[in-house]
Amino acid sequence: MQKTLFFFLLAGTNIAHAQTSLGKLTVEKIMRDPAWIGTSPSGMRWSADGQYLFFNWNPTAAAADSVYYITTKDHDPKKAAYTFTQETVMANGIVYNNKRTACIYAKNSDIYYKEIKSGKTKRIVNTAEFEYSPQFAYNDRKIIYTRSQNLYAWDIASGETEQLTRIHAGSNGRAGGRDRNDNDNEQEKWLRKDQLANFDILKQRRKKKEARDDYNKAVKEKEMRSIGIEDKNMQSLALSPDGRFVSYRLYKSAGGNKGTLVPDYVTESGFTTDLPGRTKVGEQPGTFEFFIYDRNTDSLYNLKTDTLPGIKDLPDYVKDYPKQLEELTKKPTNRPVSWTAVGWSPGGNYLLLDILSQDNKDRWLAIWDAASLSLYAVQRERNEAWVGGPGFYNRGWLNDESIWFQSEASGYSHLYTLDIKTGRKKQLTSGNYEVQDADLSADKKHFYITTNEVHPGEKHFYRLPVAGGRAEKLTTLTGSNQALLSPDEKNMAIVYSYSNKPAELYWQETKATAKMEQVTNKGQTEEFKSYNWRDPEVISFKARDGADVYARLYKPANPHPAKPAVIFVHGAGYLQNAHKWWSSYFREYMFHNMLADEGYTVMDIDYRGSAGYGRDWRTGIYRFMGGKDLTDHVDAAGWLVKNAGISKDRIGIYGGSYGGFMTLMAMFTTPDVFAAGAALRPVTDWAQYNHGYTSNILNEPANDSIAYRRSSPFYYANGLKGDLLICHGMVDVNVHYQDAVKLSQRLIELGKDNWELASYPMEDHAFVEPSSWTDEYKRIFKLFERVLKRL
Repeated sequence: MQKTLFFFLLAGTNIAHAQTSLGKLTVEKIMRDPAWIGTSPSGMRWSADGQYLFFNWNPTAAAADSVYYITTKDHDPKKAAYTFTQETVMANGIVYNNKRTACIYAKNSDIYYKEIKSGKTKRIVNTAEFEYSPQFAYNDRKIIYTRSQNLYAWDIASGETEQLTRIHAGSNGRAGGRDRNDNDNEQEKWLRKDQLANFDILKQRRKKKEARDDYNKAVKEKEMRSIGIEDKNMQSLALSPDGRFVSYRLYKSAGGNKGTLVPDYVTESGFTTDLPGRTKVGEQPGTFEFFIYDRNTDSLYNLKTDTLPGIKDLPDYVKDYPKQLEELTKKPTNRPVSWTAVGWSPGGNYLLLDILSQDNKDRWLAIWDAASLSLYAVQRERNEAWVGGPGFYNRGWLNDESIWFQSEASGYSHLYTLDIKTGRKKQLTSGNYEVQDADLSADKKHFYITTNEVHPGEKHFYRLPVAGGRAEKLTTLTGSNQALLSPDEKNMAIVYSYSNKPAELYWQETKATAKMEQVTNKGQTEEFKSYNWRDPEVISFKARDGADVYARLYKPANPHPAKPAVIFVHGAGYLQNAHKWWSSYFREYMFHNMLADEGYTVMDIDYRGSAGYGRDWRTGIYRFMGGKDLTDHVDAAGWLVKNAGISKDRIGIYGGSYGGFMTLMAMFTTPDVFAAGAALRPVTDWAQYNHGYTSNILNEPANDSIAYRRSSPFYYANGLKGDLLICHGMVDVNVHYQDAVKLSQRLIELGKDNWELASYPMEDHAFVEPSSWTDEYKRIFKLFERVLKRL
């Protein structure tokens, strides 16, 4: 009776008071109406004066979120009028001068200047064009901004505006042009000389012209240099604080890369249309160049990478390809890089650059020295897998000669300072945990950091002295504490959640002894709270190589006699799910509660490649997706059999995206471990996926075919023994439906008959229609019921 009722509800049958083993919660609501859970705040932002905290919220179950606010004195949320939010200047767009007596900001495509003490505000430009990126320069006497890819300066005292650069498409050259004779060939030069030798009037006119040119040159003001950027895109245009140097990056996309097409079959017109898609891994990369223009000497410098240590180093994987290695070592060349300008030092003497090799193996922090006009590296981070990790782009200046940054050099992402003169580096945090985010205080005396030091599955907020020492823990509640400081750093807005409690907004003074005050209370509806949602136990077990693997475990109060279990595989990117906060996989979380009520034991693990566990864990899947990440799941299955009394022949596995890929690898390469699997929107062949994600982990197909061959389920389909369900959206522009079609043909040719493909004609990678979610999870549950509970 209970299972019959479950399917009626999941199919959308209107049974007003029907209930399942979930108490008051109907299974239909798990997949069909996530809004019934409640509403959590998001998008926090402070007003520039720190008096208002704005956030997105929907406590009235409207069609969409609205903007709400609280004040420093009144913590009762109020809905913000549109004009109020439009007129309020937000803190994240404010730039202060050195003494913090004035600030500037961009608003409605114009630039504004505000005196802090008087509150007087002045709009310094009022044009139809788009002005952006304001900064103070010339010892805070002028405001610099960008318009139409050029820099302008507004003098605060005089109100005069000056154009600082003349950058344009096309070739270099002065705006006045050049003598038409400059490019004469030898024959033309001889002819001109002969003409002047034989005609006196020509000689006289020539002398008069030279005299006029000399006079005009003497009295004419210096002409602004015209800088052509050809057909390249200019990015990151900036001026040094003293106004002398202009820095910018040029990018040119590679030609010839072929985009993909995704057919859309169910359309309003009735005709099939093609959706333009991404390119595939192995695409030709674009090229980057970095320039610095000296306005004093009229010199333009194109920075070169020759001085970077290891710029010619080859990745280790080429040793597996002797012919490729031989060719590459004949004529070593500088590897192509991408450039990021972090910023000029406060005094304008140095420019900090973040340089990343396009093969993903190296990252340099480098300094361009204005005195010596030279570029040199102060920090190199090499990883034979790929460089990355949390806080990867957290870096900046402490003072004129010291920088700060995050690095995984120790094996975990930690915070460092470095003296660019002496090379002395100081590690401010250490241990087997990650600094996941870091910000420098306004007075540059403290860092505010978020770490998982307490537990891999917790996030807490700390204050750390720049000079080093013990970090002061500012949050106390177990779970995830995502804090946002007020502009004056006296208060914190915190979005907090726990494993079985969706996120709410809290307010707290920036003190370790202060109490967190709950501001919102709509994260759970009364109906949602009527069910006793499990607080999954976070455990760890030993993998075969001795590593500790963290997992969430859902235990059934009444295990089914068959002792079945299901392992869920989270998606990739860089995330985790074995944690103590409300999961982004909220549907799966509720589904796991339902499975536990139906007698299943459920586990989801943070396998190799997951976030939160340091460099070696993050890169543990390098050149072999479906290697250690899969054996972690096989070891999890073994733990369930040994420690939870699960039947070894009744273990299922499922997941979406990377989780779908992992399910296929499990079903194809370890078929005696998993009896049933549901692969949702899976990658079946990594050579078909995108460049940015895949080239990090597997390099490129043409250069490292070994990695792609052993990492793609398509090549292992013959190993399928158990029952397999594949679900895929047909307009998926991320993992293309082509992957499912390609694998289907392979399974047909292999004569496999214990599989099925469920296609969703109107769904992208992330489903949006409740009916699609419902159909998908109905099929997953039916698969597990049929296979894992059969006697």
